[in-house]
Amino acid sequence: MPVILEALLISVGMLIIFGVAFFAIFLLAITMSPIERSLSKMIWDATTPKKPVQSPPKGSFRDFSTKH
Repeated sequence: MPVILEALLISVGMLIIFGVAFFAIFLLAITMSPIERSLSKMIWDATTPKKPVQSPPKGSFRDFSTKH
């Protein structure tokens, strides 16, 4: 077999292997996307500080004057 043909076959084979590996990783990323999204949301919710509970507004001096 000529050297040029061997080099061409090896190059095409390496490109095909690279394409298959890239496609496999792409499919893995698509498959894991919902899991990653839910984990990210869970971590985001756990690290954000909780909003303080709003206390009812206290009346002013003017409100006290009108009531009494």
